[in-house]
Amino acid sequence: MSQPPKEFDFWYAVNNTEVLELPRGRLETFGSTSINYRLVTELMDSVGQVRIREGRIQSFRPEILTPQALSESPLEGFQTPHADDFIQWLREHESDLVVLKYGFRIRHETVTESIVHDSLENVLDRVRADLKSREDPLAALVRGVDEPWEVCLLKLLFEVVRRSAPGNARDLRADPDGSRHEIEHAFRLAANNRTQLAPLASLLNRLGKFKDYEDRFFALVRSLAR
Repeated sequence: MSQPPKEFDFWYAVNNTEVLELPRGRLETFGSTSINYRLVTELMDSVGQVRIREGRIQSFRPEILTPQALSESPLEGFQTPHADDFIQWLREHESDLVVLKYGFRIRHETVTESIVHDSLENVLDRVRADLKSREDPLAALVRGVDEPWEVCLLKLLFEVVRRSAPGNARDLRADPDGSRHEIEHAFRLAANNRTQLAPLASLLNRLGKFKDYEDRFFALVRSLAR
């Protein structure tokens, strides 16, 4: 690989980053999602040395935005000036992302690093095999640059958001406040557990939905009484 320029910029990092493995599932619509990433990079001042970073990115519950709301950054926790370039990228790809707001935070306390003396391709093969053996549906593998490495994660986030946004948007349009999702979850909990009936009734009353679900609720009560 040719020696990169001394002055790194956002687009250099983006163009030299490849997302090799995306999480299998999409981002949660009505909750948070944690992505467990491995970022593999060649050290810039050493030959045959590869750095492996492991960490976690948390995505918070997305919200549908008006175009004007994109003036505010949907990112949290990125300690890099290149985050502004990523926000501009998101704005330029609004049609792809269905204009959703995603909050992200890199949990720096979970970031670990190790340096391996081997070729980049060999290290990538081993890391990919290890991820496959763990069968983690939220795992991601990225090949990128050693500095500024956070930009590599921004590209990962873009790819995850682009894949998740259409499904998230459909869910939010069908259930804007998430109440239907919350109610269905409560019904599932109570389906085989009588102790969850009282919390279910409380939830329905709090949301003002008891009348809408009254017949279903009492049918469940009768079935659990048998």
